[in-house]
Amino acid sequence: MAYVIKRYSNRKLYDTQESRYVTLDEIEEMIRAGKEIQVVDASTGDDLTSVTLTQIILDSERNHRANLPAPFLHQLIKHGEAWQDFVQRSMKSSLEGIVTSQREMDRVFREWATRAGWGGMARPEPRRESAAEPDTEKLRDEVTTLRERLRNLEERLEKRKAEEK
Repeated sequence: MAYVIKRYSNRKLYDTQESRYVTLDEIEEMIRAGKEIQVVDASTGDDLTSVTLTQIILDSERNHRANLPAPFLHQLIKHGEAWQDFVQRSMKSSLEGIVTSQREMDRVFREWATRAGWGGMARPEPRRESAAEPDTEKLRDEVTTLRERLRNLEERLEKRKAEEK
């Protein structure tokens, strides 16, 4: 369901779900957060979504947060609706591809993290001190065993080096 924003004749934008006035920057943040926005004229009910989203893009361009190349914009104006339809279809399919790729990357990363023992990136529950003590002893024993094995391997390596000389 789209988030409905009403635009009044004084150009103020009213978020009907949050019951407050919002700015274009706040609408941009809503969209970045994944919300679907619909902007309607408060008096006529006309859909102003495209106009408002274009205004957000132009404001971003003005603030140099996004740069649409001038030749691209010239072509868009020069060839009118046919070119605009083509660009819209192309951009839509490109964005869908990007979103699909992003979701796949997230899935692969979660799968990798689970295999790596990170448990889906969940934080482990804190242990109680009484339960931690036996684990500490077990770890010390393992470290001692590993040190002994390493020492034995080093001795064997030294012997082989000496035999080769």
